[in-house]
Amino acid sequence: MTDRSAGTADAYGTRDPDSLARRAGTRANPDNDQHFLVDDRVLDRLSAYLPEDADVSHVLEVGGGAGALTDRLLATVGANDPDPAGRVTVIERDPPFAAFLREEFADAVDAGTLEVIEGDALAVDLPPFTACVANLPYGISSEIAFRLLPERKPLVLTFQAEFADRMVASAGESAYGRLSVSAQHYADVEIVERIPKEAFDPQPAVESAVVRCTPRNPDYEVGDEAFFLRFVKALFTQRRKTVRNAIRNTAHISGLGRPDAVVDAAGEDVLSRRPGTLDPSAFAALAELAREHGSPAEA
Repeated sequence: MTDRSAGTADAYGTRDPDSLARRAGTRANPDNDQHFLVDDRVLDRLSAYLPEDADVSHVLEVGGGAGALTDRLLATVGANDPDPAGRVTVIERDPPFAAFLREEFADAVDAGTLEVIEGDALAVDLPPFTACVANLPYGISSEIAFRLLPERKPLVLTFQAEFADRMVASAGESAYGRLSVSAQHYADVEIVERIPKEAFDPQPAVESAVVRCTPRNPDYEVGDEAFFLRFVKALFTQRRKTVRNAIRNTAHISGLGRPDAVVDAAGEDVLSRRPGTLDPSAFAALAELAREHGSPAEA
């Protein structure tokens, strides 16, 4: 059995998270939304949650920190082998941690199996990637998720548990909302593990969850994806209203020029419901009706 506490290990996938943090010389700063995952068991499972047929020729990690997950991802792409099956790109915004990753994994950098991009994941150009595994900063979870989901690649991401519950919620459930519809438009979304706060250092104030997003084409069609997502957002700002009133009250958000024409064209069985009871396919049908009759503005 490999000794995970013995400092830098020869093989990727065996480095001890606490030892990495000590060598990095800089602690995670919760004020900067940094909470490092330090539980070996969870770290070892994350990449295994990718779908069995996932292409790991280019795995993306957002927020490398001291490299505990980076180490596991390098093992996943076969960086221990003479002929690796893939490579890893890490986006890290904190310069000291970016420098440490390049130093700690210098052999992988030299071999071309690791690239460290120093910058804000919300601002840098995302590299082409085939899958993403990441422990995301909670404060920007939504923004990052919706940079990644439209790429339609397999994702394994850690989120605040409440956020994860909203991603996977079904129509009619209290957690169901804009996030649920938007995420499920791009992928089959499921919670594969719940993580206690004790698995992180420093500990966050909340529990976490690992979400797997397996890309697939929805079982409905939308003619304008940007309008569909904007329309969903608009109606959920009026989630306690009927769909009839939500359409009329949110034209300034959805960009509809003729909301009353949409109401006139829609069936009473939809108009009398509330947005939180419409599943994604029902939203798609209504959005197409709105595009046809409501003269939506250009996105």
